[in-house]
Amino acid sequence: MGLSKQRRCGWISCAIMLLCLEHPSLAQIVYSISEEAEKGTFVGNIAKDLNLNIKDLESRGLQIVSSSKERYFGVNLKTGVIFVNERIDREDICSSLVKCSLNIEALLKHPITLHRIEVNIVDINDNAPSFLQTSYVLNITELALTGDRFPLPTANDADVGSNTVRSYKLSPNEHFSVDVQSGGKQSISAELVLQKALDREKVPKIHLLLTAIDGGKPPRSGTLQIIVNVIDVNDNTPVFSKSLYKVNVSENVPTGTKILTLNATDPDEGVNSDIVYSFVGHGSLSALEVFDINPKSGEITVKGNLDYEEQAAYEIRAQATDRGHSPQSTHCKILVEVNDVNDNAPEITVTSLMTPVKEDAESGTVIALITVLDRDSGKNGHLKCVINGTSPFKLQLSYKNYYSLVVNGPLDRERSSQYTITIRATDEGTPPLSSTTVITVHVSDVNDNAPRFPDSDLSIFVRENSPVGALVQTVTALDEDANENAQVTYSLLELNSKELPISTMVNINSATGEIYSMQSFNYEEIKTFQFRVQATDSGVPPLSSNMTVNVFILDENDNSPGILPPYSDQGSVNTESIPYSAEAGYFVAKIRAVDPDSGYNALLSYHIAEPKGSNLFRIGTSTGEIRTKRRMSDNDLRTHPLVVLISDSGDPSLSSTVSLDVVVVESNDELQTQFRQRPMKKESFSSLHLYLLIAIVSVSLIFLLSVIGLIAVKYHRTKSNFNRYSAPAITTHPDGSWSYSKSTQQYDVCFSSDTLKSDVVVWPPPCPPADADLISINEEGSFKLHQTLPKSEKPKPPNADWRYSASLRAGVKSSVHMEESSVLQGAHGVLVQNWPTVSSGSGDAEGGEASPPVGAGLNSNSWHFRYGPGPGPPQHLKPGEVPEAFLIPGSPAFISIRQDQSDDKKDEAKKKKKKKKGKDKKEKGKDDSEQ
Repeated sequence: MGLSKQRRCGWISCAIMLLCLEHPSLAQIVYSISEEAEKGTFVGNIAKDLNLNIKDLESRGLQIVSSSKERYFGVNLKTGVIFVNERIDREDICSSLVKCSLNIEALLKHPITLHRIEVNIVDINDNAPSFLQTSYVLNITELALTGDRFPLPTANDADVGSNTVRSYKLSPNEHFSVDVQSGGKQSISAELVLQKALDREKVPKIHLLLTAIDGGKPPRSGTLQIIVNVIDVNDNTPVFSKSLYKVNVSENVPTGTKILTLNATDPDEGVNSDIVYSFVGHGSLSALEVFDINPKSGEITVKGNLDYEEQAAYEIRAQATDRGHSPQSTHCKILVEVNDVNDNAPEITVTSLMTPVKEDAESGTVIALITVLDRDSGKNGHLKCVINGTSPFKLQLSYKNYYSLVVNGPLDRERSSQYTITIRATDEGTPPLSSTTVITVHVSDVNDNAPRFPDSDLSIFVRENSPVGALVQTVTALDEDANENAQVTYSLLELNSKELPISTMVNINSATGEIYSMQSFNYEEIKTFQFRVQATDSGVPPLSSNMTVNVFILDENDNSPGILPPYSDQGSVNTESIPYSAEAGYFVAKIRAVDPDSGYNALLSYHIAEPKGSNLFRIGTSTGEIRTKRRMSDNDLRTHPLVVLISDSGDPSLSSTVSLDVVVVESNDELQTQFRQRPMKKESFSSLHLYLLIAIVSVSLIFLLSVIGLIAVKYHRTKSNFNRYSAPAITTHPDGSWSYSKSTQQYDVCFSSDTLKSDVVVWPPPCPPADADLISINEEGSFKLHQTLPKSEKPKPPNADWRYSASLRAGVKSSVHMEESSVLQGAHGVLVQNWPTVSSGSGDAEGGEASPPVGAGLNSNSWHFRYGPGPGPPQHLKPGEVPEAFLIPGSPAFISIRQDQSDDKKDEAKKKKKKKKGKDKKEKGKDDSEQ
């Protein structure tokens, strides 16, 4: 009843001992539990014994770790109770060891804490003594004396301590008794003692029952049947020199090594004195497997492998038997002690490897727990554990042979994504033995690197008229991180909020970084723009970097030269009249054209296309001036149709044509400029054309009414100021020079009785500025800037002249915007514009030079000017004449087209003399040729 209760509940005694060690996170607890305890039997309350909060056990992941394959113990995370999880058999675990214990570890996380637990397995009396054989035959001569002893087989009991064999009991008889002797190390043996002389004739065979009893409660027992044969004749037994032999042998001795020679003597003679040595089979079975004895010489040799770690000592029973008719034997005990040799290398066990570890892990972070064990003893079992090589890790001794692998330096995944750590354990034996194990620690990425562009600035050149959606450029940013932290997305950022939104110009593929155009660029509208590309990774938090992109639009020759009024390339034919008496070099007309392109694409040249090889007229290739080559003859036609071809210098070249009929008249009175419509081919007039015509007429009428209303309002407001200031007028002059003046515009349109003559009168503001600028550009292409001063002030001395080379003349000629050069002339509203061709200085103190106007391809900050007089009163033009000065509509710019005052004075003198118009035009042609 007591035994069953013990198995059901278990005999539990708990002894708790906390060890003060170097590492504060390791403690040791000792529990005791009986073997064969039922599953679920209480072992101890670790939460109570370690003062742990039961509520934290689950969150900290409490677990029981053991180096054994079997999980003998478990833990209840809700109560902190350690319980028996599997059947525990002390005999299977510890065999014949007196003290049997299991070492386990209680591991807690967050932070990692290790507690060593030693559970002592308490032996219970669950094994009865047993003999190797069920019966034993003992031959005893009848000459045996009273008190003679006969060894009996010893009983084996798997239990230890008090539960092993403690006594022997012999069945009642009149001849023998049993004597129990202690053989050391809790080993006892029984000998049969002759109490009464034997008489073979009376009792030839005696049956005895030997009972072995252990010390358990209740005790257990085993029996052996003994058969004693009484033999006559041989009355002397062999005698050993020692009753107990002791010998020490190293565990690494080779097989066949002699360790001991037994010596027994028999006083008998003959066969009865021949002794045969043997091992008694009632000893340890393991000893018979390891050692061998020579039956003749008594030499004991090693026939198996000795291992101190498995068994440190052997107890052997030897017997010496004579060869008599009734052989007699004697026995002795041999104790073989095995000496330890450093033959076991340390064993390294890695538990709880925490990998991967973040690259921003702090120093002291525990990566793994390492246990080192050496089965040798003494110095051979003292260990030292180190890390081979250099690495950002180190080993910390936690408890005896328990180490923690911790971070000992900064980690950088970009330099090394994993570390191979070699741990070496070495004992203190001679020679020392060592073993190594390799741990691979992977480093997980942290978003600590922003994407990087190869350059901080990028310049892109895009041709104008490129198709919408064309690939402009591909940008790439690299991120040294990995996985999501290295996934880069691209976006566009505005660089200048005043410009058009960048989303209307370009777009970027957020995944590939490909930049596409969102429109077809026009160089004439936009030449360059900037934006930023931002590269952002997908880490948390995300990191980003920027790159400035400069886009330059490259010009293409996509604009044909545009003909400026009074001529047109829209199908109309202009008629110019020259007198029959015109001399060679007589000025006929001047063709003006402009090309919105730039550079060589805007460099214009003029040629007479039809008739080819004309011997009567010539044209300046760069000026567009048409003059006569010779005097007229009677054989010449009265009307000379000319087709002027204006070509740019682009590749391929674009061109426009102007049709001009030159009519030869007899007198100057017939000189006039007429326009006629070139016959057009009849084309079908669709409804679409009708709608387009109605829309154009409607818009034109609305615009005209608005302009007339605005002029009327301005006229009434400024009527009171007409007497204070002179009214500059827009006029033209055949020499083609023009000037540019800055002032506030107030203008009126005046039409004369002659429909071919009209002036646009520009009225200055009520309070004109004292520094009103006036820019003059002569026929040769030089620029003059005048400033009107109050009458009290005098002109300042001139500045240094500004000149530019001939290679730049043609580019400057056609780079001025048309909106800064259009004028209204006559009833037909003809646009007049002249472009500079040659730059020259002027020594005239009343005029000055200036750099080309804004729009001529030069920086407007490079102007140099001189002071000069303001424009004169309005002038009325004759047919075919060009105004000397005109206004740029939509701008406070006043253009004066005259070369110098000397030319103006000559013109005024000619008017006063009232010469004939033909003669005036002839003289003017001579003046132009001289220039």
